[in-house]
Amino acid sequence: MSVKIKIKKNETVKVIAGRDKGKQGKVLQVFPSKNKALVEGVNMVSKHTKPNAEHPQGGIIPQEAAINISNLMFVDAKGNATRVGRRVEDGKIVRYSKKSGEVIK
Repeated sequence: MSVKIKIKKNETVKVIAGRDKGKQGKVLQVFPSKNKALVEGVNMVSKHTKPNAEHPQGGIIPQEAAINISNLMFVDAKGNATRVGRRVEDGKIVRYSKKSGEVIK
């Protein structure tokens, strides 16, 4: 059974567990099959690369690694970390902030 992913690309999230706890960032990519997401500036790892066209020097390059969705919390427009719910309005399913009750655009 798969779990419904509550966050989407380009949304702001807050890390609630792990070594980057408390950091906020924009979601760059979501991997539903792995239940993970890539967040800007969070869970940085060092990648060793050979010289190529993109990095002519090569060397050690810091980049983001995927982080489990369960360690992320959606941040609403007011800047509050909140859970995300789903409800039917006018025949359509909309996502809403459980803290404020406002619909997420």
